[in-house]
Amino acid sequence: MVKQPVTVNGVVRWRDMGEAHTVQPEKEEHKMVVLRHEIGDVLRDVRQRQGRTLREVSHSARVSLGYLSEVERGQKEASSELLSSICVALEIPLSLMLREVSERVALAEGIAIPDTVPTDMANEFADKSAGKPLASV
Repeated sequence: MVKQPVTVNGVVRWRDMGEAHTVQPEKEEHKMVVLRHEIGDVLRDVRQRQGRTLREVSHSARVSLGYLSEVERGQKEASSELLSSICVALEIPLSLMLREVSERVALAEGIAIPDTVPTDMANEFADKSAGKPLASV
């Protein structure tokens, strides 16, 4: 039996820690991923790479400036209809935006996902994002 000293209110007590061979290192904990934060980060990154303002995108997407700002900051959960409208305003496919979100979530979870977006498609939409591929964020 392994014992370890524990001090409580200045009094030292010995606590049983179990058998020496059963002590296992703690598992590495992954940071909890909040999907709305990742979606907001990707949308903001795309908009900023295009050199566009919140006002321009909110007008094109027909969503209030304040609500779009809250979506980008991860404070609001955007509906699929709203996400689609924002992606149309940003001139990127919804699927490509969701792909980037998926890659960010996988990275946070410590999972590697092979690239399955065709190079020509990625390059086509990279041109609209000021020359930077969406997946390189």
